[in-house]
Amino acid sequence: MSQNPPEIHPPQPIPEGAPLPHRKIIRSWLTPIAERETARAIALLVLDWVIFLALIAGTVVFPAWWAKLACGLVAGFVIGRLFIIGHDACHQSYTPHRKLNRVLGRIAMGPSLTPYSLWEVGHNVVHHGYTNLKGVDFVWAPLTKDEFEALTPGKRLMERIYRSGWGPAVYYFIEMWWKRMYFPSKTYMGTRRAEFKWDGVLVTSIAAVWIAALVGLAHATGQSAWALVGYGFLVPFVFWNAMIGFVVYVHHTHTAVQWHDDKVAWAKAAPFVSTTVHMTFPLKFGALMHHIMEHTAHHVDMSVPLYKLKNAQKLLEDTLPGRIIIQHFSWRWYFETARKCKLYDFTRRCWTDFQGRPTSDCKPAMV
Repeated sequence: MSQNPPEIHPPQPIPEGAPLPHRKIIRSWLTPIAERETARAIALLVLDWVIFLALIAGTVVFPAWWAKLACGLVAGFVIGRLFIIGHDACHQSYTPHRKLNRVLGRIAMGPSLTPYSLWEVGHNVVHHGYTNLKGVDFVWAPLTKDEFEALTPGKRLMERIYRSGWGPAVYYFIEMWWKRMYFPSKTYMGTRRAEFKWDGVLVTSIAAVWIAALVGLAHATGQSAWALVGYGFLVPFVFWNAMIGFVVYVHHTHTAVQWHDDKVAWAKAAPFVSTTVHMTFPLKFGALMHHIMEHTAHHVDMSVPLYKLKNAQKLLEDTLPGRIIIQHFSWRWYFETARKCKLYDFTRRCWTDFQGRPTSDCKPAMV
């Protein structure tokens, strides 16, 4: 006679002033939610690849320039969706099978030209291991006023562009992809592995085949090769860079989010909860991004697959009221955040403008 599975009771809400449970305990709450499903995972990947290829085809077959441009822009968005799948696979949270995740991850990250193994090191080890710890986590890490003033005029200009609210695409392309993932120098990746090189060769080959196919189709259809490469390759790639730069920025940049330059103080601040933002959107737009904006749950437990993040995030917010930063997105909020979050004062623990004037509440460490 089969036994019914034990009934799972959600944890009781923990008052805001009470001590935060250990991360292992919080993760145990999510364990019943984190089951991975191979068939569902493969179906999502196939669906997004079919949509992506259809949109690239649209840049070729539609005669109107605006239709080609629209297809290219939406294709860039779908590259972002595919990347989020690859990101899950890189965390081994997409399917229960480690080797399959590595294969699916490379397939999903192909259109974004992301070398799987280099993303794995920079993201899983550095970013997730030391989120918002200055000197280790390099993703959108803010400079201090002294560091900013020590830059060359050209680098100060670039920092102003990055932090303007208009620069996510430039930031991600230069600081993340070009410097740290596409055949990075020893300055940015001291470790050398054969898979780093071969993943770089793989994404280079994908780009070459992609461009060559568009050029061939241009000649076959009597169109401009330059135009088709622009609509079918360059526009999607630029949009993708803007999308990922924006997403990572809003995940960890907020006037209520703190950075730390002291590892002990950082560890005491429960960074897996306090350094991430749950960004909400109207019309359930977040679901179109595979729920990656339910980001607190992802940082608490990277093993939760993207198709379970919504429920995991709700459980955390119900159980830890007042602990999680929840921000409803608006362009007004975004540019106001970009105006305020230029530099960081690690002594006063607050965001500042480029002149060093505080733009958020100061929370100096207790002596």
